[in-house]
Amino acid sequence: MVESQQDKRAARRFPLRVPVTVDHENATKAAQIRDVSARGISFYLDSAVTQGSPIGFTLTLPPEITLTESIRVQCKGRVVRVEDGSSDGKLTVAAVIEDYEFLPEA
Repeated sequence: MVESQQDKRAARRFPLRVPVTVDHENATKAAQIRDVSARGISFYLDSAVTQGSPIGFTLTLPPEITLTESIRVQCKGRVVRVEDGSSDGKLTVAAVIEDYEFLPEA
């Protein structure tokens, strides 16, 4: 039996359209989130990343997700998928979240 991508998703995904900063190979780049869950994130990025490579990202979860105030979260993870094909030339990157830390308010 072939497991579909939807079957692999055990955590609820939230379609967010908020900016995220991505740290990859000693460079920080701005990106746009497609969706996020407790275990992973998907975002649109202008430059290529390598599947399997380590990645860091910082995002602000809005009140509709946290059910309280906005919370900044710094995450570390690994790229699990890179897809080309967006009409604007951006890549869709999916990463698993392996570690995270809540940041103090700025």
